[in-house]
Amino acid sequence: MAVAERRARLGLRHRLATEARTDAPVEVARSLVALHGTDPSSVYVGAWARMHEGGVADIERALYEDRSLIRLLGMRRTVFVTSLDVAPVLQAACSRAVAARERRRLLDLLAASGVADDAAGVRGWLARAEDAALRALKARGETTAAELAGDDPLLGTEVVLARGKSYEGRQKVASRLLLLLAAEGQVVRGRPRGSWTSHQYRWAPLTDWSPGGLADWDTQEAETDLAGRWLRAFGPATAEDLRWWAGWTKTQTKRALTPLRPVEVDLDGNTGIVLPDDLEPPSPTGDWAALLPGLDSTPMGWQDRGWFLGEHGPRLFDRYGNIGPSLWWNGRIVGGWAQDSEGEIVCRFLEDIGAAGRTAVHAEADRLAARLDGVRLTARTRGRAWLEEELAR
Repeated sequence: MAVAERRARLGLRHRLATEARTDAPVEVARSLVALHGTDPSSVYVGAWARMHEGGVADIERALYEDRSLIRLLGMRRTVFVTSLDVAPVLQAACSRAVAARERRRLLDLLAASGVADDAAGVRGWLARAEDAALRALKARGETTAAELAGDDPLLGTEVVLARGKSYEGRQKVASRLLLLLAAEGQVVRGRPRGSWTSHQYRWAPLTDWSPGGLADWDTQEAETDLAGRWLRAFGPATAEDLRWWAGWTKTQTKRALTPLRPVEVDLDGNTGIVLPDDLEPPSPTGDWAALLPGLDSTPMGWQDRGWFLGEHGPRLFDRYGNIGPSLWWNGRIVGGWAQDSEGEIVCRFLEDIGAAGRTAVHAEADRLAARLDGVRLTARTRGRAWLEEELAR
């Protein structure tokens, strides 16, 4: 399957081609399986790139009023925003394993902090703290971790992080407990304190979003369902791409794919896979341009990115493998963008895409600037990419 066909699929399925855009944030999330949500602003900027119109209020309505979108800790222990109907699949296929690891980690921290004399006592202490946290959340409706820590002495207990390291620190158990309860599907990150770019969330019982809680999927069935959704959005791709994206082992990946019976295709010398009913070439599209935020779900959807990234990786990714803001033209990355010291969007092309391409990119920059309306974006949970740092001066 040629690179040109993969790029055409990307434009349509990720709703970046102009004719594939939508007016509904929830449809954007479904098209990508989930929006990368570690940086709160990337959810908004990534959704806008795929919407005809809309602004901050449209995303906030879907997240906090309609509650058709939900934040959860999913693939690779990363925060994602997904549709409420897809959330149970992510929960069972990825979050469940994350939660098990978080519980073990918290039990170890509590044991080292001396909350009880033996393992059974530590487990009992944690069970009481969980009950206290859920009761306090139910009474408050929505609260911050700091507020929750003051509601019960158990929740204000401090644990030591990175004991013995130069960066050793202390944290109240309420914060760690909320992370665990979120991974287990019991609580949810709600509206943040401050603006839409803030990452200081209030927390609420998950039943406020889904009255009956999330549907309880069998783990293996959920893994297969998620693999199918990912292939529909990101295929053709390699099994290793899926393994990396989901944070699974090779065994999990093989187990998830087997019931789908994917078809092997040649991807420029690599063996890729695609769903059996997804072999037809995509419909042709017109030219399209996009400004995608750092940590956007599209470039973070594959481990092997050469077919759309080319040689631009060192300028656009930080040293931890996180992409910064990127410029796209017809299915490939052609440069990067950032806000300068005055807050203006500055674009840098890393290859020649012609006058029509440059005009289209600048039109998208103007469209984004209008939505930002003077708001300055700050890189969170990632380092600035080399090009981003240069443009921001």
